[in-house]
Amino acid sequence: MEMHDAKRVSIVIEAPLESRLTDALTKAGVTGYTIMPVIGGSGRSGQWTRDGQVGRSGMVNVVCLIKPERLDGLLKAAIAVVEPHIGVVSVTDAQVLRAERF
Repeated sequence: MEMHDAKRVSIVIEAPLESRLTDALTKAGVTGYTIMPVIGGSGRSGQWTRDGQVGRSGMVNVVCLIKPERLDGLLKAAIAVVEPHIGVVSVTDAQVLRAERF
């Protein structure tokens, strides 16, 4: 089977900002993403859990698979939402089947 290069972008952000982020991604031409709840983790401020957060709204992970040439537009849209808040953006190389879907 033929594989095609892609980028996997993972954006972990506070749950109340989810719709702001997905709106920005849509305006940047991103046609698909998956949103998953984040149960907990550890970072600069130490360990945390969803239950231990103020308001308990928690964090979400928004994952996109895109063609490499669309990466810059996605990152510009994402960082505009993430930068003033708590969040992490990571990019990894990926390969996909059915490249026409991305």
